[in-house]
Amino acid sequence: MKVAVVGATGLVGTKMLQLLEERQFPVTELLPVASESSVGKTILFKNKPVPVISLAEAVKNKPAIAIFSAGGNVSKEWAQKFAEIGTYVIDNSSAWRMEPGVPLVVPEVNPHHLQQDKFIIANPNCSTIQMVVALKPLHDKLELKRIVVSTYQSVTGTGQKAVTQLFNERKGIDGPKVYPHPIDLNVLPHIDVFLENGYTKEEMKMMLETKKIMDLTDTGITATTVRIPTIGGHSESINATFKSDFTIPEIMELLKIAPGVTLQDSPINNLYPMPLTAHDKDDVFVGRLRKDDSMPNTLNMWVVSDNLRKGAATNAIQIAELLVKYQWVR
Repeated sequence: MKVAVVGATGLVGTKMLQLLEERQFPVTELLPVASESSVGKTILFKNKPVPVISLAEAVKNKPAIAIFSAGGNVSKEWAQKFAEIGTYVIDNSSAWRMEPGVPLVVPEVNPHHLQQDKFIIANPNCSTIQMVVALKPLHDKLELKRIVVSTYQSVTGTGQKAVTQLFNERKGIDGPKVYPHPIDLNVLPHIDVFLENGYTKEEMKMMLETKKIMDLTDTGITATTVRIPTIGGHSESINATFKSDFTIPEIMELLKIAPGVTLQDSPINNLYPMPLTAHDKDDVFVGRLRKDDSMPNTLNMWVVSDNLRKGAATNAIQIAELLVKYQWVR
């Protein structure tokens, strides 16, 4: 099985290559793709050097699957070219997420949205992924009415240049900046661009993508997304109102058996989810469960996940694994 990874030298692309190995995905030929300046260089895959090729060369090779993590402009220009030759495209950018007819998939939540004749599949926003994985088992039982979410997102969500800015500031080095303000010892309530309605694009992504993934046409959702000076791992404070009442023990039982969820909720032992302990793991970690006594049928929860793994690379590879399981690719 030929598999192309577009953006193979970036933060997420590198993690995708690592996960293809870790999860023993049945790759018979890897096609690493990067910008023209990287073509001809080599990357290591399964301890063997593999040459980086161009997008045009990758299309000529007709891979079974192409996993994109090279930005929206590249996806908009090239995803359709792969789809037209029968390649399943799993795209990690926002380019296709809200396109009608394009499945937006989290395997633990809505695998039924995949269709054999839909060759472009969108990978959701990292913060959306971890939220819907945590809420899906609760929604199935109690039915969501409203979601209020505030995020605490790592600089790795912006990319390597943001990581460099953070460490430069920490060392007192005046280097290139990707944020409009310092990020070290600071918090920025600003992820992506501001829109006319006062929300950022990241906040709108979370709200609209969650509705599409979970079919929540009548559920109210509002979000505030915040960048914090951590390396790896996004955290979320979620306030969820349901149509049915519940007890905290009932919530815990639902989460204990939920796919892709690890429950960490023992305040007396200082056990709760943190980016440090979620680092390099694939699960979504949930804790700090408590009833919101100011609203009926309302739960407060704290949700943490590694944004480069489950928030991006792992989710994409899991989608590819479903394509193999369904025998749509060989």
